[in-house]
Amino acid sequence: MKTRRLTERLLRLGTVSISALVVTGLTVGPAPADPAAPVLPSIQPAQILPLPPELDPGFYQPPADVVAAAAPGEIIAARQVNLANLGLIPLNVDAWQVSYRSNNGRDEAIPAVATLIKPRGVAPTPRKLLSVQIAEDSTAGYCSPSYALQHLSAAPFVGQIVAPAEFLFAQAALQKGDAVVIPDHEGPNSAYAAGPLGGRITLDGIRAATSFAPLEVGAGAPVALYGYSGGSIPTMHAAELRKTYAPELNIVGAASGGTGADLGTALLMANNQATAGLVLGAVLGLSREYPDFNALLDQKLDPLGQLLRAVKAPFCVQYQTALLPFLNITGLINSTDPLQEPAVQAMLEDTRLGKSLPDMPLFIWHSRWDEILPLPSTNQLVDTYCQHPEAQVTYTRDWASEHIMAEVTGGPAALMWLFDRLNGVAAQPGCATTDMPSMLGTPGELQTLGDTLGETLASFFGKPIGA
Repeated sequence: MKTRRLTERLLRLGTVSISALVVTGLTVGPAPADPAAPVLPSIQPAQILPLPPELDPGFYQPPADVVAAAAPGEIIAARQVNLANLGLIPLNVDAWQVSYRSNNGRDEAIPAVATLIKPRGVAPTPRKLLSVQIAEDSTAGYCSPSYALQHLSAAPFVGQIVAPAEFLFAQAALQKGDAVVIPDHEGPNSAYAAGPLGGRITLDGIRAATSFAPLEVGAGAPVALYGYSGGSIPTMHAAELRKTYAPELNIVGAASGGTGADLGTALLMANNQATAGLVLGAVLGLSREYPDFNALLDQKLDPLGQLLRAVKAPFCVQYQTALLPFLNITGLINSTDPLQEPAVQAMLEDTRLGKSLPDMPLFIWHSRWDEILPLPSTNQLVDTYCQHPEAQVTYTRDWASEHIMAEVTGGPAALMWLFDRLNGVAAQPGCATTDMPSMLGTPGELQTLGDTLGETLASFFGKPIGA
Protein backbone atom coordinates (compact mmCIF):
# COMPACT_ATOMS: atom_id res chain seq x y z
CA MET A 1 0.00 0.00 0.00
CA LYS A 2 2.82 2.42 0.90
CA THR A 3 4.55 1.61 -2.36
CA ARG A 4 1.34 2.34 -4.28
CA ARG A 5 0.82 5.72 -2.56
CA LEU A 6 4.45 6.67 -3.21
CA THR A 7 4.05 5.79 -6.88
CA GLU A 8 0.89 7.95 -7.16
CA ARG A 9 2.70 10.91 -5.54
CA LEU A 10 5.62 10.59 -7.93
CA LEU A 11 3.25 10.47 -10.90
CA ARG A 12 1.40 13.57 -9.67
CA LEU A 13 4.71 15.37 -9.12
CA GLY A 14 5.87 14.41 -12.60
CA THR A 15 2.61 15.61 -14.15
CA VAL A 16 2.85 18.95 -12.35
CA SER A 17 6.49 19.37 -13.35
CA ILE A 18 5.78 18.61 -17.00
CA SER A 19 2.78 20.99 -16.95
CA ALA A 20 4.92 23.72 -15.45
CA LEU A 21 7.53 23.27 -18.16
CA VAL A 22 4.87 23.39 -20.88
CA VAL A 23 3.30 26.54 -19.43
CA THR A 24 6.71 28.16 -19.06
CA GLY A 25 7.56 27.30 -22.65
CA LEU A 26 4.29 28.73 -23.95
CA THR A 27 4.62 31.88 -21.87
CA VAL A 28 8.27 32.67 -22.25
CA GLY A 29 9.07 30.97 -25.53
CA PRO A 30 12.55 30.57 -26.93
CA ALA A 31 15.02 33.35 -26.33
CA PRO A 32 15.30 35.62 -29.36
CA ALA A 33 18.49 35.35 -31.38
CA ASP A 34 19.02 39.09 -31.05
CA PRO A 35 18.01 40.51 -27.61
CA ALA A 36 17.86 44.03 -29.13
CA ALA A 37 15.49 43.03 -31.94
CA PRO A 38 11.92 44.31 -31.51
CA VAL A 39 9.21 41.76 -30.77
CA LEU A 40 6.57 42.23 -33.45
CA PRO A 41 2.88 41.46 -32.94
CA SER A 42 1.34 38.68 -34.96
CA ILE A 43 0.31 39.72 -38.46
CA GLN A 44 -3.41 39.49 -39.04
CA PRO A 45 -4.85 38.46 -42.43
CA ALA A 46 -6.27 41.04 -44.83
CA GLN A 47 -9.88 42.05 -44.52
CA ILE A 48 -12.13 40.80 -47.30
CA LEU A 49 -13.79 44.21 -47.49
CA PRO A 50 -11.65 47.01 -46.03
CA LEU A 51 -13.25 49.24 -43.43
CA PRO A 52 -12.56 52.97 -43.10
CA PRO A 53 -11.00 54.17 -39.84
CA GLU A 54 -14.38 55.39 -38.59
CA LEU A 55 -15.63 51.76 -38.61
CA ASP A 56 -12.35 50.13 -37.58
CA PRO A 57 -11.45 51.60 -34.17
CA GLY A 58 -9.79 48.41 -32.96
CA PHE A 59 -6.88 48.95 -35.36
CA TYR A 60 -6.85 52.72 -35.74
CA GLN A 61 -7.57 53.61 -32.10
CA PRO A 62 -5.80 51.10 -29.82
CA PRO A 63 -6.22 51.62 -26.05
CA ALA A 64 -4.49 54.75 -24.80
CA ASP A 65 -2.48 52.85 -22.20
CA VAL A 66 -1.15 50.48 -24.87
CA VAL A 67 -0.08 53.43 -27.03
CA ALA A 68 1.54 55.25 -24.12
CA ALA A 69 3.50 52.14 -23.12
CA ALA A 70 5.08 51.85 -26.58
CA ALA A 71 8.15 53.74 -27.76
CA PRO A 72 7.79 56.18 -30.69
CA GLY A 73 7.68 54.10 -33.86
CA GLU A 74 7.00 50.84 -32.00
CA ILE A 75 4.46 48.66 -33.80
CA ILE A 76 1.29 47.87 -31.85
CA ALA A 77 -0.61 45.87 -34.49
CA ALA A 78 -0.01 44.66 -38.04
CA ARG A 79 -2.12 43.15 -40.79
CA GLN A 80 -1.89 42.28 -44.44
CA VAL A 81 -3.73 44.47 -46.95
CA ASN A 82 -4.59 44.21 -50.62
CA LEU A 83 -3.70 47.33 -52.60
CA ALA A 84 -5.15 48.44 -55.90
CA ASN A 85 -4.87 51.19 -58.47
CA LEU A 86 -7.98 53.39 -58.44
CA GLY A 87 -9.41 51.12 -55.76
CA LEU A 88 -10.30 48.50 -58.38
CA ILE A 89 -7.22 47.07 -60.15
CA PRO A 90 -5.28 44.79 -57.77
CA LEU A 91 -1.56 45.45 -57.42
CA ASN A 92 0.78 42.45 -57.38
CA VAL A 93 2.90 43.37 -54.34
CA ASP A 94 3.15 42.41 -50.67
CA ALA A 95 1.59 45.02 -48.40
CA TRP A 96 0.78 45.53 -44.75
CA GLN A 97 -0.70 48.13 -42.46
CA VAL A 98 0.97 48.84 -39.14
CA SER A 99 -0.46 50.68 -36.18
CA TYR A 100 2.29 52.33 -34.14
CA ARG A 101 2.91 54.97 -31.51
CA SER A 102 3.85 58.55 -32.38
CA ASN A 103 3.71 61.92 -30.59
CA ASN A 104 1.65 65.04 -31.16
CA GLY A 105 2.96 68.57 -30.81
CA ARG A 106 2.56 68.45 -27.02
CA ASP A 107 4.67 65.26 -26.75
CA GLU A 108 1.56 63.23 -25.94
CA ALA A 109 1.41 59.65 -27.18
CA ILE A 110 -0.94 59.13 -30.14
CA PRO A 111 -1.69 56.17 -32.42
CA ALA A 112 -0.66 56.34 -36.05
CA VAL A 113 -1.03 54.08 -39.09
CA ALA A 114 1.18 53.53 -42.14
CA THR A 115 1.06 51.32 -45.22
CA LEU A 116 4.19 49.27 -45.93
CA ILE A 117 4.77 47.93 -49.44
CA LYS A 118 7.38 45.44 -50.62
CA PRO A 119 7.90 44.75 -54.33
CA ARG A 120 8.30 41.30 -55.79
CA GLY A 121 11.72 39.90 -56.54
CA VAL A 122 15.00 39.86 -54.68
CA ALA A 123 16.76 43.06 -53.62
CA PRO A 124 20.09 43.72 -51.87
CA THR A 125 19.88 43.45 -48.09
CA PRO A 126 18.60 45.67 -46.67
CA ARG A 127 16.17 47.15 -49.17
CA LYS A 128 16.18 50.88 -49.69
CA LEU A 129 13.08 52.74 -48.50
CA LEU A 130 11.06 55.63 -49.95
CA SER A 131 8.66 57.40 -47.60
CA VAL A 132 5.86 59.00 -49.64
CA GLN A 133 3.70 61.60 -47.92
CA ILE A 134 0.51 61.82 -49.97
CA ALA A 135 -1.44 65.09 -50.08
CA GLU A 136 -4.46 63.88 -48.14
CA ASP A 137 -5.84 67.43 -47.71
CA SER A 138 -8.97 66.17 -45.95
CA THR A 139 -10.68 66.18 -42.57
CA ALA A 140 -12.12 62.65 -42.40
CA GLY A 141 -10.57 59.28 -41.63
CA TYR A 142 -11.89 57.50 -44.72
CA CYS A 143 -9.82 59.93 -46.81
CA SER A 144 -6.56 58.55 -45.34
CA PRO A 145 -4.13 56.78 -47.68
CA SER A 146 -4.24 53.57 -45.64
CA TYR A 147 -7.90 53.18 -46.57
CA ALA A 148 -8.00 54.90 -49.96
CA LEU A 149 -5.28 52.70 -51.49
CA GLN A 150 -6.93 49.40 -50.63
CA HIS A 151 -8.71 47.15 -53.08
CA LEU A 152 -12.48 47.75 -52.99
CA SER A 153 -12.25 50.81 -50.75
CA ALA A 154 -14.91 53.42 -51.36
CA ALA A 155 -12.60 56.42 -50.94
CA PRO A 156 -11.75 56.98 -54.64
CA PHE A 157 -15.45 57.20 -55.40
CA VAL A 158 -16.41 59.66 -52.66
CA GLY A 159 -13.77 62.32 -53.00
CA GLN A 160 -10.24 61.05 -52.29
CA ILE A 161 -8.80 61.53 -55.74
CA VAL A 162 -5.27 62.60 -54.78
CA ALA A 163 -4.15 59.41 -53.02
CA PRO A 164 -4.81 57.08 -55.98
CA ALA A 165 -3.11 59.56 -58.35
CA GLU A 166 0.02 60.09 -56.24
CA PHE A 167 0.26 56.35 -55.60
CA LEU A 168 1.62 56.12 -59.16
CA PHE A 169 4.75 58.00 -58.03
CA ALA A 170 5.25 55.51 -55.19
CA GLN A 171 5.10 52.68 -57.72
CA ALA A 172 8.16 54.07 -59.50
CA ALA A 173 10.19 53.09 -56.41
CA LEU A 174 8.55 49.67 -56.18
CA GLN A 175 9.38 49.01 -59.82
CA LYS A 176 13.06 49.54 -58.98
CA GLY A 177 12.91 47.05 -56.10
CA ASP A 178 12.75 49.62 -53.28
CA ALA A 179 10.24 49.36 -50.45
CA VAL A 180 7.73 52.12 -49.74
CA VAL A 181 6.10 53.44 -46.58
CA ILE A 182 3.05 55.73 -46.84
CA PRO A 183 2.02 57.23 -43.47
CA ASP A 184 -1.40 58.60 -42.57
CA HIS A 185 0.43 61.79 -41.61
CA GLU A 186 -2.65 63.76 -40.51
CA GLY A 187 -2.97 61.49 -37.47
CA PRO A 188 -6.02 60.09 -35.70
CA ASN A 189 -7.92 63.41 -35.80
CA SER A 190 -7.30 64.17 -39.50
CA ALA A 191 -5.37 67.33 -38.60
CA TYR A 192 -4.94 68.57 -42.16
CA ALA A 193 -1.87 70.87 -42.62
CA ALA A 194 -0.47 70.30 -39.10
CA GLY A 195 3.15 70.04 -40.26
CA PRO A 196 5.09 69.25 -37.06
CA LEU A 197 2.55 66.52 -36.23
CA GLY A 198 2.89 65.09 -39.73
CA GLY A 199 6.67 65.23 -39.51
CA ARG A 200 6.73 63.16 -36.32
CA ILE A 201 4.24 60.63 -37.70
CA THR A 202 6.37 60.34 -40.85
CA LEU A 203 9.59 59.73 -38.91
CA ASP A 204 7.92 57.23 -36.61
CA GLY A 205 6.44 55.51 -39.68
CA ILE A 206 9.98 55.06 -40.99
CA ARG A 207 11.00 53.66 -37.60
CA ALA A 208 8.10 51.20 -37.83
CA ALA A 209 9.02 50.24 -41.40
CA THR A 210 12.68 49.58 -40.60
CA SER A 211 11.72 47.35 -37.64
CA PHE A 212 9.17 45.30 -39.62
CA ALA A 213 11.12 42.23 -40.69
CA PRO A 214 8.86 41.12 -43.59
CA LEU A 215 9.55 44.44 -45.37
CA GLU A 216 13.27 43.55 -45.48
CA VAL A 217 14.39 47.10 -44.67
CA GLY A 218 16.69 46.99 -41.69
CA ALA A 219 17.90 49.66 -39.33
CA GLY A 220 20.45 51.85 -41.05
CA ALA A 221 19.02 51.29 -44.53
CA PRO A 222 19.03 54.39 -46.76
CA VAL A 223 15.72 56.26 -46.68
CA ALA A 224 14.38 59.08 -48.88
CA LEU A 225 11.40 61.41 -48.41
CA TYR A 226 8.96 62.54 -51.13
CA GLY A 227 5.99 64.89 -50.81
CA TYR A 228 4.09 67.37 -52.95
CA SER A 229 1.66 70.14 -51.92
CA GLY A 230 -0.17 68.88 -48.83
CA GLY A 231 2.44 66.12 -48.71
CA SER A 232 5.29 68.64 -48.81
CA ILE A 233 4.30 69.90 -45.37
CA PRO A 234 5.00 66.70 -43.37
CA THR A 235 7.93 65.89 -45.67
CA MET A 236 9.82 69.10 -44.94
CA HIS A 237 8.92 69.13 -41.25
CA ALA A 238 10.25 65.56 -41.03
CA ALA A 239 13.43 66.72 -42.76
CA GLU A 240 13.86 69.57 -40.27
CA LEU A 241 13.01 67.40 -37.23
CA ARG A 242 15.13 64.35 -38.06
CA LYS A 243 18.31 65.41 -36.29
CA THR A 244 16.52 66.04 -32.98
CA TYR A 245 13.56 63.64 -33.13
CA ALA A 246 14.93 60.58 -34.97
CA PRO A 247 18.71 60.98 -35.39
CA GLU A 248 19.24 57.24 -35.87
CA LEU A 249 17.40 57.23 -39.22
CA ASN A 250 19.62 57.22 -42.31
CA ILE A 251 17.66 59.72 -44.40
CA VAL A 252 19.80 60.47 -47.45
CA GLY A 253 17.60 63.02 -49.24
CA ALA A 254 14.23 64.78 -49.30
CA ALA A 255 12.25 66.03 -52.29
CA SER A 256 9.46 68.57 -51.85
CA GLY A 257 7.32 70.22 -54.52
CA GLY A 258 4.67 72.93 -54.30
CA THR A 259 5.93 73.45 -50.78
CA GLY A 260 3.67 74.79 -48.03
CA ALA A 261 6.38 76.84 -46.36
CA ASP A 262 4.19 79.47 -44.66
CA LEU A 263 0.50 78.76 -44.03
CA GLY A 264 -0.24 82.41 -43.24
CA THR A 265 0.77 83.57 -46.71
CA ALA A 266 -1.13 80.61 -48.22
CA LEU A 267 -4.27 81.72 -46.39
CA LEU A 268 -3.94 85.31 -47.60
CA MET A 269 -3.36 84.10 -51.17
CA ALA A 270 -6.49 81.91 -51.10
CA ASN A 271 -8.78 84.43 -49.41
CA ASN A 272 -11.66 85.33 -51.76
CA GLN A 273 -10.10 83.14 -54.47
CA ALA A 274 -11.06 79.86 -56.14
CA THR A 275 -9.00 77.78 -53.69
CA ALA A 276 -10.60 79.26 -50.55
CA GLY A 277 -12.59 76.08 -49.82
CA LEU A 278 -9.47 73.93 -49.83
CA VAL A 279 -7.55 76.29 -47.54
CA LEU A 280 -10.51 76.66 -45.16
CA GLY A 281 -10.29 72.87 -44.77
CA ALA A 282 -6.70 73.35 -43.63
CA VAL A 283 -7.80 75.99 -41.12
CA LEU A 284 -10.30 73.54 -39.64
CA GLY A 285 -7.75 70.73 -39.68
CA LEU A 286 -5.20 72.83 -37.79
CA SER A 287 -7.73 73.49 -35.02
CA ARG A 288 -7.66 69.75 -34.25
CA GLU A 289 -3.97 69.88 -33.34
CA TYR A 290 -3.73 73.33 -31.69
CA PRO A 291 -6.07 73.65 -28.68
CA ASP A 292 -5.69 77.43 -28.30
CA PHE A 293 -6.49 77.95 -31.98
CA ASN A 294 -9.47 75.62 -31.61
CA ALA A 295 -10.71 77.67 -28.65
CA LEU A 296 -10.37 80.86 -30.71
CA LEU A 297 -12.55 79.38 -33.46
CA ASP A 298 -15.08 78.24 -30.88
CA GLN A 299 -15.33 81.80 -29.57
CA LYS A 300 -14.95 83.95 -32.67
CA LEU A 301 -16.21 82.06 -35.74
CA ASP A 302 -19.38 83.71 -37.01
CA PRO A 303 -22.54 81.59 -37.62
CA LEU A 304 -21.56 80.86 -41.25
CA GLY A 305 -18.11 79.76 -40.10
CA GLN A 306 -19.59 77.47 -37.45
CA LEU A 307 -21.94 75.98 -40.05
CA LEU A 308 -19.09 75.37 -42.49
CA ARG A 309 -17.01 73.83 -39.72
CA ALA A 310 -19.67 71.17 -39.26
CA VAL A 311 -20.57 70.74 -42.93
CA LYS A 312 -16.95 70.38 -44.17
CA ALA A 313 -15.82 67.95 -41.45
CA PRO A 314 -16.69 64.69 -43.31
CA PHE A 315 -15.25 65.68 -46.71
CA CYS A 316 -12.22 64.54 -48.68
CA VAL A 317 -10.08 66.88 -50.78
CA GLN A 318 -12.34 66.98 -53.84
CA TYR A 319 -15.31 68.35 -51.95
CA GLN A 320 -13.23 70.45 -49.58
CA THR A 321 -12.14 72.33 -52.68
CA ALA A 322 -15.54 72.49 -54.36
CA LEU A 323 -17.49 73.73 -51.34
CA LEU A 324 -17.73 77.54 -51.35
CA PRO A 325 -14.80 78.80 -53.42
CA PHE A 326 -14.17 82.59 -53.40
CA LEU A 327 -15.00 82.64 -49.69
CA ASN A 328 -13.74 85.42 -47.40
CA ILE A 329 -12.04 83.13 -44.87
CA THR A 330 -10.67 85.81 -42.57
CA GLY A 331 -14.09 87.50 -42.60
CA LEU A 332 -15.56 84.44 -40.84
CA ILE A 333 -13.59 85.30 -37.69
CA ASN A 334 -14.89 88.15 -35.54
CA SER A 335 -11.59 89.98 -35.17
CA THR A 336 -10.14 93.19 -36.58
CA ASP A 337 -7.08 91.22 -37.77
CA PRO A 338 -7.44 87.43 -37.31
CA LEU A 339 -3.82 86.72 -38.25
CA GLN A 340 -2.63 88.88 -35.36
CA GLU A 341 -4.56 86.93 -32.74
CA PRO A 342 -2.04 85.34 -30.31
CA ALA A 343 -3.40 81.82 -30.87
CA VAL A 344 -3.15 82.27 -34.64
CA GLN A 345 0.34 83.71 -34.40
CA ALA A 346 1.54 80.80 -32.26
CA MET A 347 0.05 78.23 -34.65
CA LEU A 348 1.52 79.91 -37.73
CA GLU A 349 4.95 80.13 -36.11
CA ASP A 350 4.89 76.46 -35.13
CA THR A 351 3.96 75.37 -38.66
CA ARG A 352 6.36 77.71 -40.49
CA LEU A 353 9.26 75.96 -42.20
CA GLY A 354 12.83 77.21 -42.07
CA LYS A 355 13.45 77.13 -38.33
CA SER A 356 16.32 74.68 -38.79
CA LEU A 357 18.41 73.39 -41.69
CA PRO A 358 17.72 69.75 -42.64
CA ASP A 359 20.90 67.71 -42.37
CA MET A 360 20.38 65.99 -45.73
CA PRO A 361 20.41 67.10 -49.38
CA LEU A 362 17.17 68.69 -50.61
CA PHE A 363 15.43 68.79 -53.98
CA ILE A 364 12.76 71.52 -54.07
CA TRP A 365 10.60 72.55 -57.02
CA HIS A 366 7.71 74.95 -57.49
CA SER A 367 5.52 76.25 -60.28
CA ARG A 368 6.20 79.86 -61.24
CA TRP A 369 2.41 80.34 -61.47
CA ASP A 370 1.31 78.30 -58.43
CA GLU A 371 -2.21 79.39 -57.48
CA ILE A 372 -2.45 77.52 -54.14
CA LEU A 373 0.91 77.74 -52.35
CA PRO A 374 2.78 81.00 -53.00
CA LEU A 375 6.12 80.89 -54.79
CA PRO A 376 7.64 83.77 -52.74
CA SER A 377 7.36 81.68 -49.56
CA THR A 378 9.34 78.86 -51.13
CA ASN A 379 11.91 81.34 -52.47
CA GLN A 380 12.31 82.67 -48.95
CA LEU A 381 12.59 79.16 -47.50
CA VAL A 382 15.38 78.27 -49.92
CA ASP A 383 17.16 81.55 -49.14
CA THR A 384 16.89 80.79 -45.42
CA TYR A 385 18.37 77.32 -45.82
CA CYS A 386 21.12 78.57 -48.10
CA GLN A 387 22.37 81.08 -45.55
CA HIS A 388 24.04 78.05 -43.95
CA PRO A 389 27.37 77.09 -45.55
CA GLU A 390 26.58 73.38 -45.21
CA ALA A 391 23.23 73.58 -47.07
CA GLN A 392 22.70 71.30 -50.08
CA VAL A 393 19.65 72.51 -52.00
CA THR A 394 18.72 71.94 -55.64
CA TYR A 395 15.84 74.33 -56.39
CA THR A 396 13.93 74.48 -59.68
CA ARG A 397 11.13 76.84 -60.74
CA ASP A 398 8.93 75.50 -63.52
CA TRP A 399 7.50 78.15 -65.88
CA ALA A 400 5.07 76.01 -67.91
CA SER A 401 2.79 74.70 -65.19
CA GLU A 402 0.45 75.60 -62.38
CA HIS A 403 0.06 73.82 -59.03
CA ILE A 404 -1.35 70.47 -60.19
CA MET A 405 0.66 70.15 -63.41
CA ALA A 406 3.89 70.97 -61.58
CA GLU A 407 3.79 67.57 -59.88
CA VAL A 408 3.35 65.86 -63.25
CA THR A 409 6.24 67.81 -64.79
CA GLY A 410 8.52 67.83 -61.73
CA GLY A 411 7.70 64.65 -59.84
CA PRO A 412 9.70 62.30 -62.11
CA ALA A 413 12.75 64.59 -61.90
CA ALA A 414 12.45 64.58 -58.10
CA LEU A 415 12.26 60.78 -58.04
CA MET A 416 15.29 60.45 -60.32
CA TRP A 417 17.20 62.71 -57.92
CA LEU A 418 16.06 60.65 -54.90
CA PHE A 419 17.01 57.35 -56.56
CA ASP A 420 20.53 58.69 -57.03
CA ARG A 421 20.72 59.53 -53.33
CA LEU A 422 19.41 56.08 -52.37
CA ASN A 423 22.02 54.50 -54.63
CA GLY A 424 24.82 56.35 -52.90
CA VAL A 425 25.48 59.03 -55.52
CA ALA A 426 26.59 62.24 -53.80
CA ALA A 427 24.36 65.30 -54.21
CA GLN A 428 25.65 68.52 -55.71
CA PRO A 429 27.30 70.56 -52.95
CA GLY A 430 25.97 73.98 -52.02
CA CYS A 431 22.83 75.60 -53.39
CA ALA A 432 21.66 75.92 -56.99
CA THR A 433 18.52 77.65 -58.31
CA THR A 434 17.33 77.00 -61.87
CA ASP A 435 14.42 78.38 -63.89
CA MET A 436 13.19 75.95 -66.55
CA PRO A 437 10.57 76.38 -69.30
CA SER A 438 9.37 72.91 -68.25
CA MET A 439 10.90 70.29 -65.98
CA LEU A 440 9.90 67.73 -68.58
CA GLY A 441 13.14 68.84 -70.22
CA THR A 442 15.19 67.37 -67.35
CA PRO A 443 17.55 64.80 -68.94
CA GLY A 444 16.07 61.32 -68.56
CA GLU A 445 12.72 62.48 -67.18
CA LEU A 446 10.54 61.57 -70.14
CA GLN A 447 12.02 58.09 -70.22
CA THR A 448 11.48 57.70 -66.47
CA LEU A 449 7.90 58.90 -66.80
CA GLY A 450 7.25 56.58 -69.74
CA ASP A 451 8.83 53.57 -68.02
CA THR A 452 6.81 54.18 -64.85
CA LEU A 453 3.52 54.51 -66.70
CA GLY A 454 4.35 51.48 -68.84
CA GLU A 455 5.06 49.30 -65.81
CA THR A 456 1.93 50.59 -64.10
CA LEU A 457 -0.15 49.72 -67.16
CA ALA A 458 1.39 46.23 -67.18
CA SER A 459 0.47 45.87 -63.52
CA PHE A 460 -3.19 46.29 -64.51
CA PHE A 461 -2.86 42.86 -66.08
CA GLY A 462 -1.28 41.27 -63.02
CA LYS A 463 2.43 41.80 -63.70
CA PRO A 464 4.40 41.51 -60.44
CA ILE A 465 5.79 44.90 -59.45
CA GLY A 466 9.56 44.91 -59.05
CA ALA A 467 10.15 41.31 -60.13
